[in-house]
Amino acid sequence: MDYQILLNSPLFTGLTISEVELAVSATPYRIRKYRTGKIISHSGDPVSSFILVLDGMVKGEMVDYSGRIIKIEDIPATRAVAAAFIFGSRNIFPVNVVAVSDCELLMIDKDDFLRFLKYNEKILANFLDMISNRSQFLSEKIKFLNFKTIRGKLAQYILQASGKEKSEITLLMTQNEMAEYFGVARPSIARVVSEMEHEGIIITKGKHLKILDIKRLTELTIE
Repeated sequence: MDYQILLNSPLFTGLTISEVELAVSATPYRIRKYRTGKIISHSGDPVSSFILVLDGMVKGEMVDYSGRIIKIEDIPATRAVAAAFIFGSRNIFPVNVVAVSDCELLMIDKDDFLRFLKYNEKILANFLDMISNRSQFLSEKIKFLNFKTIRGKLAQYILQASGKEKSEITLLMTQNEMAEYFGVARPSIARVVSEMEHEGIIITKGKHLKILDIKRLTELTIE
C-alpha cells in the first residue's frame, strides 16, 4: 500500500502519513483491479464495503427505460464510491459503477470500516463531510434532471456558475460533458447555445461565457 496516495483523499484530510498508515494497517482491507469498461457493480447490488479509488477512474451511470445512458459523475483516484450508501436502511448501489480506465480500488468491509471510523475522530469527521457533500451533489443533479427543457437545464447551470453578481464565467465543462451531465445528446447542447446567442441572451468564446440578458436567462428556468 502506498500511503502517500491516501493523503490526497478527502477521507484523510488533516492527517499525517504516519497517522494514515497506523489506521489503515490496523484495518483488514483488500485491493481489486478492473480493466477499462468493466462493470464494477450494477444498480441494485448491495453496498457491503467502503470503496476508495486508488488509481485510474470510475464513473456512475444510469440507464433509462429507452436504453439511453446518463452519466452521473466521474470518480477519480482518491475519491470514494457510493460512500453515502454503505450505512442506512437501503444499502444498494443507486447506479451502475463502471471503470473508465484501468483502475485499482481499496475495499474495506462494512463492519471493519465502522471500526475504522471509530479509530480516529478526524477520519470520522472527514467521512461525515464526504457523505454530506455527496448528498448535496445528488440534490443538485436531481434539480437539473427535473428541468423539462434543455434550455432550462443550461440556463440553471449558467446561473449557478455565475452566482448573483458575476456576468462572465469560465465554463468548467465541455459541451460533451454538459450533454452527459444533463442526460441529453451533444448536438442538442450546441443547438441551444447557438439559439441563446442568436437571441442575445449569452455570448460565448471557447469556454468563456458572458451573460447579456440576465432577465431572459432566468425566465428560461421556468419555461
